[in-house]
Amino acid sequence: MILDLDIGNTLSKWRLKDADSSEIRSRGAVWTREEWRPGADIPNLDVVEAVRISSVARAAVLDDTVKLLRRQVRQVFVARSLPESLGVVNGYSEPGKLGVDRWMGALAGYQLAGGCCAVDCGSAITVDFVLPGGTHLGGFIIPGLRLMKESLKLGTRNVAIDPDSEADALLEPGRRTVDAVNHGIYMAAVSAINRIYSEVCDQQGVTLPMLLTGGDARVVSRGVRVPHAVWPDMVYGGLEASFPLTFAERAGKMAGAPRVPETVALEKIRAALAFSMLL
Repeated sequence: MILDLDIGNTLSKWRLKDADSSEIRSRGAVWTREEWRPGADIPNLDVVEAVRISSVARAAVLDDTVKLLRRQVRQVFVARSLPESLGVVNGYSEPGKLGVDRWMGALAGYQLAGGCCAVDCGSAITVDFVLPGGTHLGGFIIPGLRLMKESLKLGTRNVAIDPDSEADALLEPGRRTVDAVNHGIYMAAVSAINRIYSEVCDQQGVTLPMLLTGGDARVVSRGVRVPHAVWPDMVYGGLEASFPLTFAERAGKMAGAPRVPETVALEKIRAALAFSMLL
């Protein structure tokens, strides 16, 4: 079995993948730990032959996790943000400072679509762009839905946005304080994503497939106005591409990858931008 770990600052996700068939056998998520407990936080390591890790947690958390895993697992691979990898040139002036989850998303998106807008809807919402030739432009970071709600300090942070809500309802004025907060932060998030995408496509003269991942991707996707696909395993896709261990991965197949979404004509994007500037 292959254990893939996506360690965030607050939440960590894992999945077990069959090394022979490339099928996903199980998956889960736990709060990020100072000390990991095999069999409780992560699967029993007796069945694991290799581990791949993407981590944005504190260095001490990653170091302790790697030490634990290397005592019981033969192969442990840790992803790093590099100046260049898999045809993608890192757009940061200091490549190592780019969050490795964003780097994994950029790599996965490029392998899938040959250029993309990768949006990660987690504690923060990150929007990264990779041009068809492999140039990573850098990106944008805005507060995520939960972080925006907590910043208002109105006692509504424990009332989450229903992921099954229709976008039209979420974009209407709220008739209770909790609804006004939820609808306001939702409007702020989706408006920012839509505007960022349009502005960058206009600047670069190209339209790119949009791929969404992260815990809030499902609800955010309802308000995104351009064709897109939700890819929950996008960071894992970056790990598969960076450290291919199965026959399918070596052939360029990433588990759970969606179909590449279509793009709209650049002229339509520019027309919408011009209209919004008149308002």
